Amino acid sequence: MKKSIVGLKELRENIETYLSEVKKGKSFIVVRRSKPVLKISSPEDEPELWERVVDFTKMKKKGISIKKLLSHL
Repeated sequence: MKKSIVGLKELRENIETYLSEVKKGKSFIVVRRSKPVLKISSPEDEPELWERVVDFTKMKKKGISIKKLLSHL
């Protein structure tokens, strides 16, 4: 995974570009006033943080409404 440094202002002004790059596997360290403040990376880079519990698209192509879901609880 390739990491790059980007300024917070640059990130805000070009967020779609950076999101596209993250989807391709790139990660970024975001700096504000020359100090690192956060890291942006894909959730797939840290699989132990995410667990798929239920995929509602398997029940219905576009998922199900929250009302229908809650009615079954």
